[in-house]
Formats: sequence, C-alpha cells, structure tokens
Amino acid sequence: MKTSIGNYLFTRLKEMGIGHVFGVPGDFTLQMLDQIEDVAGLTFVGNCNELNSAYAADGYARLNRIAAMITTYGVGDLSALCGVAGACAENVPIVFISGAPPLYAMEGHLRIHHSLAEGNFDNVMNSVREFTVAQTRLTPANAAFEIDRILSICWIERQPVFIQIPSNISYLMIDAPTRPLNLAMPESDSERIESAITLVRQYLENARRPAVLIDMDVDRTGYADALVRLVEKYRIPYASFRSGKAILSEASPLFAGIYNGAASAPHVRDIIEKSDCLFVTAPSFVEASTLQFIDQMPAERIVSIRGHSVTVGGEVFEGVMAEELINGLVDSIDARPESVVRLEAHGCEPVTIEPDLALTQKRFWPIMEGFFEEGDVILAENGTSNIAMTSARLPAGVSYLSQMVWGAIGYTLPALLGSMMAAPDRRQILFIGDGSFQLTAQELSTILREGLKPIIFLINNRGYTIERYIQGMKASYNDVANWDYTALMKVFAPGVESFTASVSTEGELVAALAACGKADCASFIEIHLDPFDAPEPLKIFGPKTAELDYGTRRGPRS
Repeated sequence: MKTSIGNYLFTRLKEMGIGHVFGVPGDFTLQMLDQIEDVAGLTFVGNCNELNSAYAADGYARLNRIAAMITTYGVGDLSALCGVAGACAENVPIVFISGAPPLYAMEGHLRIHHSLAEGNFDNVMNSVREFTVAQTRLTPANAAFEIDRILSICWIERQPVFIQIPSNISYLMIDAPTRPLNLAMPESDSERIESAITLVRQYLENARRPAVLIDMDVDRTGYADALVRLVEKYRIPYASFRSGKAILSEASPLFAGIYNGAASAPHVRDIIEKSDCLFVTAPSFVEASTLQFIDQMPAERIVSIRGHSVTVGGEVFEGVMAEELINGLVDSIDARPESVVRLEAHGCEPVTIEPDLALTQKRFWPIMEGFFEEGDVILAENGTSNIAMTSARLPAGVSYLSQMVWGAIGYTLPALLGSMMAAPDRRQILFIGDGSFQLTAQELSTILREGLKPIIFLINNRGYTIERYIQGMKASYNDVANWDYTALMKVFAPGVESFTASVSTEGELVAALAACGKADCASFIEIHLDPFDAPEPLKIFGPKTAELDYGTRRGPRS
C-alpha cells in the first residue's frame, strides 16, 4: 500500500499497543506531531522537558510493555538521554524518535541550529548509540524496512531503540507492507529446549531445598505467569531482589521476602543461600554483597534463566526462551503438596496510632502498609522511600515501580505520569522525597492537566537524608530549599480540584489518609519528618556505601 513515512511509523506503534507518545515539540518534529493525531487511538502527551518525557515513557512501558517518545534533534535528544540510559540499564523498551534536520541538510553537511554548526550530524547518533540496542536514520528508500526492523528489535530485546526522521520526509509516500507487524517472540530451538527441560527437571526432582530468586527480567521478558505456575505446583519458596519487588505476589505464603545479601533477614538468607537448586532469573547485581554467595555457590546448584537462554549447572543452553522453558518444566513434573521449607511471616510490624505523636520513619511506613490495597500501583523514589519500602509486604496484584539500578533521583514523578496514562483505572501512589521532587516537579502540572488522580506523598525531610548517612550528616550540601509544596497544586493547575494536606503527627496522617481515600481528585500529602531520621536499613546502607565509595579514609564531615 501507499502511505506516508510518518503514518506508517505511528500506525506500527499503535499495533504494538502504544496509545500515547511522550515528548516536547520542536521545529523538526511539528509535522510528525500532526501525523500522530491522525492515527486513531494514538495521542501525543506534551511534557515540560525531554528528560521528563523519557521518564514518563519509562513508567508507561513498565505497565504497558513498550512506550514511545519524540524529541527534536540535538538539544532534545541529549536532554532525554539520561532517562533513556536508565531505561537501557533496567531493560525497559522505549521507541525513541528524533525529529532530525532535513535530509538534504545532513547529507550536505550544512550548518544547522540545534547542532554544533560544523556539519557533523553523526555525533548525536553516536551519543545515543551507547544507550540503545539499535539505531537508524530513515530515508525514503529504507523507511518501511528500517521501521519494522527497529521496532521488532525493541520488542524482542526489551531495550530502547533510536529512530532519526529527517524533518522533510515524514510526509513522503512510500510502498509499505499491509501485513501487521509480527510481534511473536522467537521460538526455542527444539533440541535445546528439550535437553534443558530434562536437565532442569533432574535438578529439581533431586533437590531437597529448591528456591527461586527473582529479578526484573521476569517482568520485562514476560514470564511471570509461567513462574507462578512453577512455584505453586511444586511449592517452591521464592524471594526477590529489591529490583524484582512485587513481580510475583508478596501476599503468597510461598514468598520469603527481599534478598539483599548480608543485609537480608536471616530466614531469607537461609532459604536462598542454602538452596540445593536455586532458580535465578537474570539477576542485575549492583552490589557486591548480593553477588558474593552466588560466586561461591557450586554451579550444579544454580539454574540461571535469562530471556533467551538458560544455564544449568554451568552448561549454557542458547536459543531457549524463558517462558517456554518454565511452562515445559511445569508440564513435565508432578505436583508437590507442600514446601519443605517453613516460611516466616514478615512485613512491617503494625502500630497503634498515637494521634499526638510526631511522625517518624519507624512508624510512618507500617501505617502506610495498612493503606495499600490489592491492585495498587506503588512508585517509590530512590532514597528513604525506596529503602523503607523494602520491608513492606504488599497486597496481591500490586505493581511496584522504582529505578533500582540507574538510580536517578526525580525519576518517579514523571514516571507516575507515564504509568497513569498506561493504567488510568488503577489507584496509583507515589512516595517521593523533597530533594528528588525538586528535580522534576514541573511534571506535576502535566499530571493535573491530563485529569489524572494520583495520591502523592511528599517526604519532606529538608534535604537528602540518604546522602546524610553516606557523608556530611549536617553539611549544607545535603540541604534543599523548603518549598511551599502543597501550594503547587494550585500554582500548576488553577481551577483544578485537588486534595492537599501537610501533616506532622500520626493523627493528622490518619485524617489525611481517610480524606484522600474519599476524594475523587488528585491528592498531595506533605509528610514532615526529621532530617536526621532514617529507616533502619538506611543506617546500614549508608556506611556501607561510604566504604564502597571512599574506602576507609573519610573526610572531616563523615
């Protein structure tokens, strides 16, 4: 069929399940933005800056399986790059579209704005190349083939990809295939998967203490349902890294807790480190303490599952798809009536409300644990929120979003915009510190403009408490300006109904939770905590991070 390059690309995005494209308009993108609106069911969502666009696309993809964003060449691309790098680090598939200068300008090496004005148009592509799994610059000759190639790689590899579209070609007509984009995942090699299943089954049936350790790959590659079948049929206890939190239900009696190396609860370490058949799902080790025991564990005790391969007892089976492997294993084993490992109940200890008691980290999070409901989407910013949430046991069906590996502060507020656009019917709750909020605060205006109704908890501890426990407990560099945070709801969206509260005591918190639960609008609750108060795990994490970062020699403000 005959269609324009822009229409072909955006129709393909819609076929992939993308309903929103995030971005910031620029002169090289304006015609493409018109074309987005011409595709039924596809909407452009304008952001306050390109970094926030990338974060929003990341949040969208975590609930929608894939996302798209569009920026203008050079200034827009590089502004978004930190967010794209975060998606790359955490295996989040984003179609990153750049409106580039006209094709004749790039081929003629003309001096163009938004460039370095020296005729080089490869430098931006080269910068983005480091953080994307595939890249292309479209021309009328290659557009149909390259669009399908790049989108297929994004879908299969679960990584960001980059498409440059010169501004003067998006309306050009091309011959394009009429068949839908093939979104089927590759099938396993028949011999390899049968051999892998046979060997894994032998390991499992000979094991007395099997266990599963979950990380983000289970979610990104889409085999959570298959893994649930396995652990339930064979009654296998499982734990997760912090970066794999709540991918499998934390309400299950088979859930042991969060595994974090030497900082784990004793019963979690016992289940994982003493397992004689440990299924490890593509771990993203970011701290030495979590890696050490697996390095020392004999290979014959490890079944390491990745999206497209599995390693069993040191033998690598390439071309084995994780979902096929696990489903095949489940179908080949007999059910086991009960787990041989006794699991301990865990989670925050419940507290009795003392209305006049000042809020503390120790008591705030147990109160919040009682506020969560099945099916919630919970976002926790890097810092005290993320660390404290490690101990919370979440209800069934909860999705937990946090950027554990890349760890960019400010990520979660624009990610909330994306996750709410992807799942507007789910209750969504954000915990974000005041320092992190100040990096991306303007995207609150987009959330309100779009009529979204999140519940946002602003943790006001007047600075970077997580940094205080690493270095500079009372140093001024860990302080931030104390904004009038609740006033921003009216500043950013005058005339839009919202609920706000600023609370310092347990009684005020309980009242605010009751009120926001009844409010049919966005809620913003400022939580006042002492700057030097911290969750107990942070008091361990901070000094260990300082030792990692600086060694034994410490500065005068340690």
